[in-house]
Amino acid sequence: MSTDSVSPLRQRMIEDMTARKLGAHSQRSHIHSCKRFAAFLKRSPDTATPDDLRRFQLHLAESDLSIPNRNRIMTGVKFLFRVTLRRLDLVAEIYHLREPQKIPPVMSPHETKRLLAVAPSLKVRILLGLSYGCGLRASEAVGLKVKHIDSAQKIIRIEQSKGRKDRNVMLSNETLDLLREWRKVRPTRHDAGIPLQERWLFPGRRPGRPTTTRQLSRLFHEAADAAGTRKGVSLHTLRHYVALRTMSRTFCFNAVFRTNIFNPARHSPALSLRLVPEGTCSDSN
Repeated sequence: MSTDSVSPLRQRMIEDMTARKLGAHSQRSHIHSCKRFAAFLKRSPDTATPDDLRRFQLHLAESDLSIPNRNRIMTGVKFLFRVTLRRLDLVAEIYHLREPQKIPPVMSPHETKRLLAVAPSLKVRILLGLSYGCGLRASEAVGLKVKHIDSAQKIIRIEQSKGRKDRNVMLSNETLDLLREWRKVRPTRHDAGIPLQERWLFPGRRPGRPTTTRQLSRLFHEAADAAGTRKGVSLHTLRHYVALRTMSRTFCFNAVFRTNIFNPARHSPALSLRLVPEGTCSDSN
């Protein structure tokens, strides 16, 4: 994150976030939240009072913002007062709302097969297949390098993904065959000077950079429109199918706790089981 031409308060906040190893996305979000608070106050946030915070949260409630967005904004403001300014009296005035639990949309196998069939290129088909078959997030799929594919053990190694965690993902024979086919036609114009293992599996338009998640999302929606898929689905929808398929094959309940998609710390078994079509779960014991 650039620190040129910023106020001393913002500079100090950036340093606090960097010292705590907050990611670039989190830092941008926190800075944007504090800028919004400062715009509401029409003065520096370090002069805020408890009543200012009360009025700001009331303003957010009246702005028709979603609960996740309101919580995100207040998380950034809370970091400013708790860490950078050490104003614990103001931190006590900040509250977060409980987010409503919603069932994510899940595409049927027929819809997914039709979607993959109309993918405009082999590259897009593989990227969508990685989300559908392996449960990869968009950022994980586009961020793959040659070294992350272990064809001998048929696994994909995901390094430092969400929460700065590593994990291994099973690689199906079908996806592995597609990756081998992709290796033959993969663009190599930007590979000069880059070791084989460090090359992006899906290079983007910019030299030395992979395909962006925005581009992948756009390609997904184009394929979904071409396939006539119902509205309300996103690229992340394909990732949910891995959990559904795993639960269906293993009588559901135990898979809730084994899958990487539904974390028991964040999702209740009841919510996860509601994703499974009737008749696919039964008592195995």
